[in-house]
Amino acid sequence: MDYLKTVVPSQLMAERGANLVVINPGSANVCMGFASQDVPFNIPHCIARHKNDASRLLVRDQRLNCRAGSSHNAEREKSYDIIASLLNIPFLEEISSSENPSLPPKMGRVDSLSSQQNKDDSKLTWTDVMDKSIKSSTSIERPVHSDADEDPSQSTSEDGNRSNAEESKYKEMIFGEDALKIPPSASYCLNRPIRRGHFNISQNYPSHQVLEDLRTIWNWMLTEKLHINPKDRNLYSVILVLGETFDNREIKEMLSIVLGDLGFSTAVVHQEAIAAAFGNGLSTTCVVNIGAQVTQVVCVEDGVALPHTALALPYGGDDISRCLLWVQHRHRTWPSFKTDPMKRPMDMLMLNKIKETYSQIRSGSFDAVAPVHSYEHEKSSGHQKTRLSALSVPPMGLLYPRLLIPEEYPPPPRPWFQDCDDMLEDTWQTNDGLSGNGGLGAWDSYQMLPTRLKKFDNIGLIEAIVSSVLSTGRVDLQRKLFCSIQLVGGVALTAGLAPVVEQRVLSTIPSNQPVERVVVLQSGRNPLFIPWKGGVILGVLDTTRDAWIHREDWIKNGVHVGSGRKYKDSYFLQSQVMCYYNT
Repeated sequence: MDYLKTVVPSQLMAERGANLVVINPGSANVCMGFASQDVPFNIPHCIARHKNDASRLLVRDQRLNCRAGSSHNAEREKSYDIIASLLNIPFLEEISSSENPSLPPKMGRVDSLSSQQNKDDSKLTWTDVMDKSIKSSTSIERPVHSDADEDPSQSTSEDGNRSNAEESKYKEMIFGEDALKIPPSASYCLNRPIRRGHFNISQNYPSHQVLEDLRTIWNWMLTEKLHINPKDRNLYSVILVLGETFDNREIKEMLSIVLGDLGFSTAVVHQEAIAAAFGNGLSTTCVVNIGAQVTQVVCVEDGVALPHTALALPYGGDDISRCLLWVQHRHRTWPSFKTDPMKRPMDMLMLNKIKETYSQIRSGSFDAVAPVHSYEHEKSSGHQKTRLSALSVPPMGLLYPRLLIPEEYPPPPRPWFQDCDDMLEDTWQTNDGLSGNGGLGAWDSYQMLPTRLKKFDNIGLIEAIVSSVLSTGRVDLQRKLFCSIQLVGGVALTAGLAPVVEQRVLSTIPSNQPVERVVVLQSGRNPLFIPWKGGVILGVLDTTRDAWIHREDWIKNGVHVGSGRKYKDSYFLQSQVMCYYNT
């Protein structure tokens, strides 16, 4: 402890972070890196396997997707009208009446690009699916017993054919963004092991394949990105930063992957909300984590997540991107391209890029001119400039989720996970056979409500924040939390989102609640990596290494033998976190 009081944070990071690997898996991306890194590798969480008999880029979860029905579209139109009225965006009827009625309906501003503009940086390129490691025919061994009278020309021809066959071999597996940019003509099966915060298990995607894909993706990142030899992984430890949506069975399976399959020596699980709080140097905060497919709201007090405040909402950044396309079709500004983000991953990549570049929340009509590409055919992809309209509307879908229609991309069914064991409970035994806290789990012994339910409610982000904070039941804590709202995740970078959240939360709080201020804290780091960075800080500053799960114990017993983590650290640890964060 005396050493920790005098050590420089950078020195502590170098000493303890070199052999720590932090993994923060999400539905769309996975963040992975050494604790000594400033930022992790952020890779799309998917894998494409070559299949000779597979349909072109068949997505494993494709059959679970559904189109919006008439009732969904009616609710979406109603939500759009509410948002347009709030943001003072002209309705389509007002736009049409202000223009010459003799003109045909407006299909968007479409301009041909000049030859210099053809090299637009926004254009995505197809992945080369051929294995370049295969060499020419000189590397092919000739038969030992060959016919001496064999025709040389015929031999050369056969060797040439064999060489060409080898050189045209497809890559067996493709990972990350390259897997999302495979040409439509190549026969690959695209697998996404996590969907809407859960394992993407379905009749078309069995559990053993999901786990195998997770193991293969993580092993590829460890080998190709972090350059950790599999034989040396027993020298490293893993910090798993996991969202609150994962089931107990799913947490166990991921621990089995890192400790059993990948061969790490020790591992520890940290809740994403706790890591996000520490990543910003906070101990008491309302964490609003807006991911690609799930939005999680959890209140944290003195470094402890309050389980009864946890809310999981089935929408995120990917839904905003799809909504952006719908808004453009509604305004008839999208070019006549067959853009389908549900079937073509390249289209989704393009929409995400447009959303990140142009989407923001502001009053009034906000348009922008952006290049739009067609990826329907890899050899004749069109590209046009078009005026995108009402760009403030899609991110407002966080407040009005019926605009996003989460049912278009629903969560996977859940009957596969019925595990009553809780990885977050204390399991050490006393002489009388009862657990050390009197038979109650760590969460159940907490002074607040003992509920641990994870809710998937179709409510807006503002209602979720207010409901989560008010469920704490203490006025003093509620005031602290309302003045310490933390937005994390990629969507948190949306310009204008924080002021809207402050204003709408304050106006939604019941009048009988003595709350006068609402503050969304500005982050000093990239909100996308804050949970990962918090996992780094918790791992590096953790002084209770005996609480980590050892590989031998896990393989032998299947569970962690020892005291469970309650995530409530000393004030000294918090001061060290603040010291590191401020540097």
